Amino acid sequence: MKQTINFCQFTDAFRNAGRKDQFSYSALNTLFDYLEQYEDDCCEEIELDVIALCCEYSEYENIEEFQADYGEEFKTIEDIENRTQVIIIDDESFIIQQF
Repeated sequence: MKQTINFCQFTDAFRNAGRKDQFSYSALNTLFDYLEQYEDDCCEEIELDVIALCCEYSEYENIEEFQADYGEEFKTIEDIENRTQVIIIDDESFIIQQF
């Protein structure tokens, strides 16, 4: 049995799992929209697993923060997109699917 949730329930799930600081509010909103679009595009429902999402995705404030974790060979967002999924939050911040 699956349950459809809204954004408020999505953020509550992170808080209830002790992961309220894993992503910024903007990042959670963007991730929620991305996952909903993925479901629509693939005609596949996703089971909400907060811990799995926290392990699979990371938020970065800017490219420099990303480079501190993954190295300076990634000069642009396009370089990162050639390696993994990138979900843009705003002009500088983004979420990646970890690799």
